Amino acid sequence: MSQATRILIALAGGLILGIALSWWAPAADVALLAVTEPVGTIWLHGLQMTIVPLVVGLLVCGIAATAEAARASRLATRALAVFIALLWTSSALAAAIMFGLLDLFPLSPDAAAALKGAVASAGEVGKVPPFAEFLVAMVPTNPLSAAANDQFLPLIVFTVAFGFAVTRLPEEPRKLITAVFQAIADTMLIVIGWVLWLAPVGVFALAFTVGAKAGGAAFGALLHYVFVITATGAGVTLLVFPVALIGGRLSIGAYLRAMTQPAAVAVSTQSSLASLPAMLRATEKLGVPVATSGVVLPLAVAIFRFTGPAMNLAVALYVAHIFGVQLTAGQIAIGIAAAAVTTMGAVSLPGTISFVSSIAPIALAMGLPIGPLALLVAVETFPDIMRTLGNVAMDVAATSAIARRSGTGDAMTEADAILAEAPQ
Repeated sequence: MSQATRILIALAGGLILGIALSWWAPAADVALLAVTEPVGTIWLHGLQMTIVPLVVGLLVCGIAATAEAARASRLATRALAVFIALLWTSSALAAAIMFGLLDLFPLSPDAAAALKGAVASAGEVGKVPPFAEFLVAMVPTNPLSAAANDQFLPLIVFTVAFGFAVTRLPEEPRKLITAVFQAIADTMLIVIGWVLWLAPVGVFALAFTVGAKAGGAAFGALLHYVFVITATGAGVTLLVFPVALIGGRLSIGAYLRAMTQPAAVAVSTQSSLASLPAMLRATEKLGVPVATSGVVLPLAVAIFRFTGPAMNLAVALYVAHIFGVQLTAGQIAIGIAAAAVTTMGAVSLPGTISFVSSIAPIALAMGLPIGPLALLVAVETFPDIMRTLGNVAMDVAATSAIARRSGTGDAMTEADAILAEAPQ
């Protein structure tokens, strides 16, 4: 049984037991809450303690890897520019889609109030300072103090500046410092692995607490969350069509036929890395020279996760929706920027592992609590399928566009014609 399956079973079991006892044995429910609440909180703290060192280590290594790739060739530099532009576009587009979906399909007030009451003990809504104070606070006087107080936006600003400064060092000290931060990130991933080994216990405790306090509304809230987040990922993924059509000058039919195998691998494995061979074959069918796809696609798999900013920001916005937070334009802008920047250092691992470390910096930067993330990670398996499918779809579309704009996709017109005439 996979870890994701065990977590889902723990989630369902905790919710059902909490709801059942709240109806039929309230006294036992209260007694168990005295145990499950601290257990769930301890597990959440176990996840939280890895966030700062992991995010800092991954950001420094991500910036170093990006700079190293840019030095490698002009093609890699052009690819990185396209990737960065698409990441920011993904983040901004997700905010628009998410607000539209929540307006059309809002979580019922009763379910939101019940879920908020159940997870409120895991974190409170922070205060975002006025705009002038916010600008001043973006540059920390003490990065260690910012890290200690979960002030992620100034910490990210410092880490990005530090990462770019490292790239200007001579080769030997640059590699030494990068290796140190890579070791820190790898160590934190081991710790996260230990914490997630206990995930069924932690999720069961959190789910029991939510079920006992929120009742049957908890199931409806989680289903609503999965629908909204997955729909946001699907909406952002539609951007692959203009990228393929306009950027790569591909016919939509040819692109869709070439994507059949990569999409199947992405859905079944939930891994962009496992989908790489199928993506290479797809770009070959689309007329992209191997010299181009062999550089761009591995680079995309390593540092380009197109749906990351969109779906990570969507989760943070959903937390705001649960708590009834009326976000200001400044908070939304902070979230968009934090989602786009932190994705460059995201770890290429299944969503259940990277979920909290990817989204917590965005939520904290926006002044939102991260307690609900420990519960939402239990249903990440379903949105994670959409994440991987969107990433793989954009990797192929962007590679075709980069090849065309680089003047290396001259064979595409002939390939398009052949594919367009091929039987369905």
